[in-house]
Amino acid sequence: MSNANTASTPDLFQPFQLGPIELANRIVMAPLTRSRAEAGNVPGALVVEYYEQRASMGLIIAEATQVSATAQGYPSTPGLHTPEQVAAWRKVTDAVHAKGGKIFVQLWHTGRMSHSAYQPGGQAPVAPSAIAAKAKTYVAGQGMVDTSVPRALETAEIPGVVNDFRTAARNAIEAGFDGVEIHGAHGYLIDAFLRDGSNKRTDEYGGSIENRARFLLEVMAAVTAEIGADRVGIRLSPVSPVNDSSESNPQPLFEYVVRELEKLHPVYLHIVEGFTGGPRDNAPFDYEALRKLYSGVWMLNNGYDKAMADAAIREGRADLISFGRATISNPDLPRRLKENAPLNELFSDVGLYGGVGAHGSTDYPRLP
Repeated sequence: MSNANTASTPDLFQPFQLGPIELANRIVMAPLTRSRAEAGNVPGALVVEYYEQRASMGLIIAEATQVSATAQGYPSTPGLHTPEQVAAWRKVTDAVHAKGGKIFVQLWHTGRMSHSAYQPGGQAPVAPSAIAAKAKTYVAGQGMVDTSVPRALETAEIPGVVNDFRTAARNAIEAGFDGVEIHGAHGYLIDAFLRDGSNKRTDEYGGSIENRARFLLEVMAAVTAEIGADRVGIRLSPVSPVNDSSESNPQPLFEYVVRELEKLHPVYLHIVEGFTGGPRDNAPFDYEALRKLYSGVWMLNNGYDKAMADAAIREGRADLISFGRATISNPDLPRRLKENAPLNELFSDVGLYGGVGAHGSTDYPRLP
């Protein structure tokens, strides 16, 4: 286990060695979509300030970021596939590093969670199979609308999508990120390939567990080969039903996935326990069985407070804990947790997604 701590009982506030980088503490900012990118899906000055304010987190995982023009599924989400996007992200990473912080970026392809309004030429989004998700997205001028019926990727197209992840990972390093997290969760393209509810293919990417996991493992092999396994993590959500994710038998599926990931040596696995943003016990699942199959850094997520997080670290059930919404409303979360200071609540007059100006983004109060 990669660990900078030499004391017998680790805690949440001790430094931690994550591959080639040392984290100031074990508190991670989970990737949080904010839908505040500017024209061209470029992060602007407010995004720079937003992440800079949160540089005291042990690690920031920046919001899910498109690997290609066809990967987008929501308004104003950033990309890492154009020179302008790379240059804009460089301002973010420079600001975080100047404050002593460390930052990864989450790379995603939304797959069937998209809408033709976001696709080049208004085409159908791509997915493992032509099965519409029972889910909605936001389209300007239309509001919340059903996601579009996707088309199934042709077998011959899949290497090109794998290469989009590879290229985006290379762009992330060029943009100054310390590493990348592959989004393998929450019903997006990689997760949709994994699950038998959304993958009805009959080629080598469908049917058996081994076939359904093939796309995920090809992406991870490509990205780790491109930038080094010690700079690549992956997020998985074994039993979260979010975004119409369904799998008839998740335990053997994810045990196989983790067993195969172990061979690629990614620097961490980021595991969402339970229903993303909801109950942690929505479905039975043995997370410890997964952990026993993997020798790298183990990060857990979903509904952790200080007491739960510290217990998980002290008891050796996790190396790192990621926090979501609390990091939006508390840019100085590590200090607040350490000092047992009260936490800010999310503002009630602005949503988590979108917004204009600083409100709800960079204007949450910090301790004096």
